[in-house]
Amino acid sequence: MTEDLMWPRYAEPADLDAIESVPLEARGLPDSTYALLARAARLWPQRTATSVLPDATRWREPATRTFAGLLADVHRYANLLRELGVRRGDAVALMSPNCDDLVPATLAAQLAGIAAPLNGALSVSHLTALLRRSGARILITAGPELAPTVWDTARALAGQLDTLLVLRPTGATGAPPPLPDVAGVRVAHLHDLAADSYPDTFTGAPPRSSDLAALFHTGGTTGAPKLAAHTHANEIADAWTVAANSSVDADSVIFAGLPLFHVNALVVTLLAPLFKGQQTVWAGPLGYREPELYGQFWKIVEHYQIATMSAVPTVYAALTRVPLDADIRALRFAIVGASPLPAAVRESFQAHTGVELLEGYGLTEATCASVRGFPGTPRPGVVGQRMPYQRLKVVDPRTGRELAHGETGVLAISGPTVFPGYVVGCDERGHALDGGGRLADGWLNTGDLAAVDEDGFVRLAGRTKDLIIRGGHNIDPAVIEDALLAHPAVTAAGAVGRPDEHAGEVPVAYVTLTPGTAVDEDELMAFAADRVTERAAAPKSVTVLDTLPVTAVGKPYKLALRADATRRVIREALAGTGEAHAVVEDGTVVAVVSTSAANTDLVKAVLDRFAVPARVEVRP
Repeated sequence: MTEDLMWPRYAEPADLDAIESVPLEARGLPDSTYALLARAARLWPQRTATSVLPDATRWREPATRTFAGLLADVHRYANLLRELGVRRGDAVALMSPNCDDLVPATLAAQLAGIAAPLNGALSVSHLTALLRRSGARILITAGPELAPTVWDTARALAGQLDTLLVLRPTGATGAPPPLPDVAGVRVAHLHDLAADSYPDTFTGAPPRSSDLAALFHTGGTTGAPKLAAHTHANEIADAWTVAANSSVDADSVIFAGLPLFHVNALVVTLLAPLFKGQQTVWAGPLGYREPELYGQFWKIVEHYQIATMSAVPTVYAALTRVPLDADIRALRFAIVGASPLPAAVRESFQAHTGVELLEGYGLTEATCASVRGFPGTPRPGVVGQRMPYQRLKVVDPRTGRELAHGETGVLAISGPTVFPGYVVGCDERGHALDGGGRLADGWLNTGDLAAVDEDGFVRLAGRTKDLIIRGGHNIDPAVIEDALLAHPAVTAAGAVGRPDEHAGEVPVAYVTLTPGTAVDEDELMAFAADRVTERAAAPKSVTVLDTLPVTAVGKPYKLALRADATRRVIREALAGTGEAHAVVEDGTVVAVVSTSAANTDLVKAVLDRFAVPARVEVRP
């Protein structure tokens, strides 16, 4: 009976009421991510679960696992972790680009203890703080064959650790080169060390739905990353709402190109496919950041019969420029999130491919996805409808009073996907959690401005904080500003995102200087790069101004800086084919280009490369 209840019709917005007429508790969902995997292995043991590409050039040579094989490796790795002392409340850190063994390692960490994925591009100081907060003493990490830079970072973190379990590249054959000794730390290849571990079952007690499954770091609205805790119930509920989509079935193949330290990769492309026994094709270690992937992408879609994928707007903008050299009729729709989707990117991609782009919305503190779009029901300016069993409301940012449908305020979410809090400490009693001022009576303050209509459709109206979103990764401008303000000649600093055709946004900065000082802008860039806490936050340019723009009440006015950054990058890209301006309209920076009729198509092609609202004005 519960298997029948697990799959309601969920193909259009009108289905939401019928879905919610059955309580979520009655749908018979698995208790944990481990129970979800065990169910998949029982129902489809010999079906292919994962196909991991070594890299874009070797896309015909994947490493594959069946669902039964995936479960066996999860058992091996989880039992090894248990042999190493990991228990239910212990965190296991993972820091590696995507590879064949990272998938079972992540699930094994959630089975034996708590997975704590890390972005290896963060500074050593931030990674050290995250390890201390999580309490992790074991790090599963990329080895020198897979990612030498990440391996160097792992060795720099060794003082916080007891054990380094090393991953090899996907498809690696032969004996691995010897690993260097690290003083006071056990170092071994994960696959080799787990070879004799029991594959048939987990030797410990399985996790309960209320147990913590993962700790995901998030930049949030402060400079230092926070650790957001997810329970197994959080992840199962969110993954089920993704999997319940009636537009994909058991034969649908999913493409995964985001890193597994990102919640989208875990929930949308790892856990959700387990519900229906779907195959996931994982890109190589660089994912969507591998330039060679784009030239091969349509062939990959045809070969593996990819039905859907999830990516950020800049990926789709890049794919729009790739000639269609394959039959991609299998690709039913593509999902976009992490940053606003410009209309030009949507229109260009759909015209080029015939594939519909569906927006979504979510955040780490609500596990992953909270809002989704539907094929064949476009609503311009709307990111989608709330997902089942998640409640949305909009409140006045000053008073907290709930606003009426259609009014704009701060979006709040409640329901089974809302996280229990941020990790603020770890001791022998476990992880101490706190809502960080964002949880009240079961409601999560998202920090995003939005309006919600009576049918649960969400129209985003901007960010309450001026985060810079670089390829879906949040960068707090304060990190850059603080670094620049440490320079003795800098009197004020403002950092914003500049449009970028590859990353969506990259950080740039504006400063004022002490009168009479002469500081080279390149010197300021180097100064900031040496002091920011992660490489991604190093500003791409530093511009000296006489004064920084402020509002009528004297507050910093960053929209003016964003407009200036937009104007500069568009002007450079146009290379004289048009005159670029940038204006602020309803809180949004819009690029405006004046050009001749003869250059209109060329200018539009340039503007399509950037994820910013834009329009072309033809000069008489």
